[in-house]
Amino acid sequence: MKANILIIKFICFFAWTSHAQTPFKDVTKEAGIDHVFKVFEGFFGGGVCVLDYNNDGFEDIFLAGGMGDDKLYKNNGNGTFTDVYNISGLTLSRKFLTQGAVSADVNKDGFVDIFITTITTKDTLKTIPRAENLLFLNNGNGTFKDATKEYGLAELQCFTTGANFGDFNADGFPDLYVGNYFTEYQGKLNTISDATIVSSTQIAKGQLLLNIEGKRFEDVYEDYGLTHKGFGFGGLFTDFDNDGDQDLIVNHDFGYKRTPNLLLENQYPSKEFVDIAAKKQMDLRINSMTSAVGDYNSDGLMDYFFTNIRFNYFMANTGKDNIFENRIQTLGMDFMTISWGANFADFDHDADLDLYVTNGDLNPNCVPMGNFYFQNTNNTFQDKGREMGINDYGIGRGSVIFDMDNDGDMDMVVVNQTPTMYYPVASYTKLFRNDAAKGNWVKIKLKGVQAESHGIGSRIEIITNGKKMIREIDGGGSSHLSQNSTIAHFGLGNAKEIEKITVYWTGGKSQILVNQKVNTLIEIVEIPDEKSNHWYWIVSVGILAVIIGWLINNRRRFFYKPI
Repeated sequence: MKANILIIKFICFFAWTSHAQTPFKDVTKEAGIDHVFKVFEGFFGGGVCVLDYNNDGFEDIFLAGGMGDDKLYKNNGNGTFTDVYNISGLTLSRKFLTQGAVSADVNKDGFVDIFITTITTKDTLKTIPRAENLLFLNNGNGTFKDATKEYGLAELQCFTTGANFGDFNADGFPDLYVGNYFTEYQGKLNTISDATIVSSTQIAKGQLLLNIEGKRFEDVYEDYGLTHKGFGFGGLFTDFDNDGDQDLIVNHDFGYKRTPNLLLENQYPSKEFVDIAAKKQMDLRINSMTSAVGDYNSDGLMDYFFTNIRFNYFMANTGKDNIFENRIQTLGMDFMTISWGANFADFDHDADLDLYVTNGDLNPNCVPMGNFYFQNTNNTFQDKGREMGINDYGIGRGSVIFDMDNDGDMDMVVVNQTPTMYYPVASYTKLFRNDAAKGNWVKIKLKGVQAESHGIGSRIEIITNGKKMIREIDGGGSSHLSQNSTIAHFGLGNAKEIEKITVYWTGGKSQILVNQKVNTLIEIVEIPDEKSNHWYWIVSVGILAVIIGWLINNRRRFFYKPI
């Protein structure tokens, strides 16, 4: 009886908070979003990917469906979305139990392609795993084609959770890290526990997929010196040490029982990654669901937030040989919870990074958990999820940030799972529109020429009012099984001008703009360096030599008058 009274109170409180005027507005239904991740047996899955698949300037949404259909929501540019999945060429994914997705321009044709992770096929659910992940190339006309076999991916069958694009060899073609959980599993997914994990011998290695000139992928995991196995939840390409190449963080579940998180330092130009997690105090022995990256205190060093069961970890880069320190308590964020997605963004445009965190019980358990909105004030954080209107109580998983209406602030999508038993509130995917931002802003969109065409793996640094802020262009893995917008966003506070923008492209080249306007989208096209365009100069010199030779041979015609 007491439990029933508590549930009634919770429902009344939830109903009151959901109808109050708040800085974020739930626009899910009016926008035409109708999605829920349909879970199979256990807690796995629930990713979302932001992409502009038709290059119309409005970012679209891909949602993995699990046991249900996936969704591709076309952004209509007026605050509404249309599901075009059935006419998109993606419907092969209907045969698979999908988990999440990431996107990049795999073949550098100017259109973004989609990589979808799976754990099994729907016709043989008890045989786990027996499914490949799916690669769909963009045809450039609003449709996609299956290129899984063509790109050498059909034989790489595993129980895959998350994936992330990067460019670890800096050749301009986006590579992939694929996180795997099992090589085989015979039990039910809702019975996974410490006991089953300890007795399991079927943990999986990840896959490090090198993009070969946009034509195929090759697994070079062992070639790059990697032998680790673990219960993988994907990874994150990031430059933690500011040396200009992409390192790799790998998230592992049950790290306290088996393999902890990895921090793989890229030895570029050598073809090797070295695990230095223990040396840098990043060998986290937790249930690591994802990692989010951001420079929260504007010291020029990337910091990382890890979601976990019980207490999350906020690993700040101290700058002392890049040693990391867990500041979850000193920053005021030490709440006990079960967290999944995480997104750094300046939601209120006050020139610092806030943090959104999605929470959700281990479905089929059914304890409602509100999501967090940590507002950054002088480099400490306070949860204002209820006040902001985004403390959603669904069974949260992946989440992403993007500017759905191109008004300059960051909106968000939060994926929720279907409950597998009684649940006191509705649990479905939510779209929250940001009406909270008040200061100035800038968005920066990269167009790579030698680099990946959307700038994935590159870094942007701006200086405004004397303050330096940095962003890395997201290739996925930055929220649970998900990918944020590839357009960098900065809140600027009261700044009237951006003094300097520096783009650090993959490959080591930099590009500078000065005295830029605020409250606008700036598109920066990569200027190829001369060294990388030696064929252009060879051809140009050759053409010039032919012209000079022709002029010499015909000099009498032009320089001598007839007698």
